[in-house]
Amino acid sequence: MPMIKFKTSCLLLSLALVACSENTTQTTTANNVEDNLEQKVNLQHIHQDIKILASDKFAGRGPLTVGETLTINYLADQYKKIGLSGAFNGEYLQPVEMAKLTPNQEMTLTIGDLNFNAGSDFTARTQQIQPIIELDNSDVIFVGYGINAPEYQWNDFADIDVKGKTLVVLVNDPGFATQDNTLFTGNAMTYYGRWTYKYEEAARQGAAAVFIVHETAPAAYPWSVVESSNTGSKYTLIDNNKNASQIPIMGWIDVEAAEAVFSQAGLDYHQLKQKALQPDFKAVSLKSTANLTLENQLTMAKSHNVVAQLTGSEAPDEYIVISAHWDHFGTSETETGPKIFNGAVDNASGTAATVEIARIMAKMHQSKPFKRSIIFANFTAEETGLIGSEQFANGDIIPTKQMVALLNIDGMNVLDSVDYILQYGKGLSEMEDYLAKAAKAQGRKVKMDPRPQNGLFFRSDHFSLAKQGVPSLLFMSLGDTDPEYITHKYHKEADDYSENWSLGGVEQDIELIIDIATQLANNGDWPKWKAESDFKNRRLQDRP
Repeated sequence: MPMIKFKTSCLLLSLALVACSENTTQTTTANNVEDNLEQKVNLQHIHQDIKILASDKFAGRGPLTVGETLTINYLADQYKKIGLSGAFNGEYLQPVEMAKLTPNQEMTLTIGDLNFNAGSDFTARTQQIQPIIELDNSDVIFVGYGINAPEYQWNDFADIDVKGKTLVVLVNDPGFATQDNTLFTGNAMTYYGRWTYKYEEAARQGAAAVFIVHETAPAAYPWSVVESSNTGSKYTLIDNNKNASQIPIMGWIDVEAAEAVFSQAGLDYHQLKQKALQPDFKAVSLKSTANLTLENQLTMAKSHNVVAQLTGSEAPDEYIVISAHWDHFGTSETETGPKIFNGAVDNASGTAATVEIARIMAKMHQSKPFKRSIIFANFTAEETGLIGSEQFANGDIIPTKQMVALLNIDGMNVLDSVDYILQYGKGLSEMEDYLAKAAKAQGRKVKMDPRPQNGLFFRSDHFSLAKQGVPSLLFMSLGDTDPEYITHKYHKEADDYSENWSLGGVEQDIELIIDIATQLANNGDWPKWKAESDFKNRRLQDRP
């Protein structure tokens, strides 16, 4: 009888152990399923965030408006709920001191005997902190592309003094105009082709004003974009000298108006445009003077970046930055009522993506902490000159030498998934290798920017960090899956949220970004610049 009792006890114990094991396995499996669900992209979250950020209530998310207050508080609250800490001295909001300048559009540009209307014929604004800036009989000179590039043996300012002069310059660079790959970089725009460079170089040369001739193909957008982007309020950081080193007047002029100015001087715009394609081109006087009174309404104000972080376990002073700008063009008052530029794709989609990436990576961090720290940054005033990212790049939070890399999102594919990922720039940095590896893991191919002539690498917040030497990737989908977007929605009132978006493209790009960020957060690598450039030279100053 005792033997029988022993065997029965063993049997009961064995059954109990099996049951316990099964329960433990089921519990573990349930927990793993829950963790996996938490670490998957939640499209419902993204739909909700975009819908809120791009709602009329947020009034187009204009910096220094009620839209900013709603936006930055919403984002800070999201990061707090996720469990991230504030990255600016423990706070989620990084102050960005800047000036808001609103040019009075009741102005007329006079060149010789010709009068041009603001908005329809030309735009003019400034970054100098001055209530009134005047052109008073300023000599008008055509200086070709307005480029001084020693490495390309090119100097449109050779043998001419343009101090106090008004310059007329061509948009883009000679490589695009000729499609000659031996001239600059051919079809792909260099920084010398960007309007920002042309203003910077003219300021270095001492000019009083620059008017860039707008043509849709080389500019990459229609005149309506120039008008909407330059006639309202603009913002700028402020230096100790009221930005006196900036060009006094930053302008654009419609090509038909430019043709009239050349014709008035007995010159042919298109013939001189062709001559400007030669490196020995010499500046030409347009035999007239310019007069303009630019009045500005000035407001000194404080905007904010939203910054949150996960702190690394082994190298907390080394940072991966994942970013997207939160701002758009706000609300414009018109005779027919307010026009709200909700910017759903550009860039409520990217802003929502950073929040979702933060949620997923926070869960990953809880399970297995990242070795390096990760900062999630939503920048202000990107649309008016990359201002928030420029402030971030100044090192208020962390110096650039501690930034491993930047992954920047500026407009996502809100439609179905695709079998490729776009790469902006070619042969620039080792970040391109990370992009290729992550894309391959998804079964996708890397597709080069289909519009390299647009110079998109120089047009978003990552460029502020690249100029400071931080290797960067841009994730942007503006029109490659929706051909109508650039023409009918980009920087227009029609960029609205739709419940019909599948967000398949958003999902796959978020997964790809997380893959790259996870690798960099754990592998100790410091990606390098490949091509000889100012970016590479700047990085060598930080990390010899």
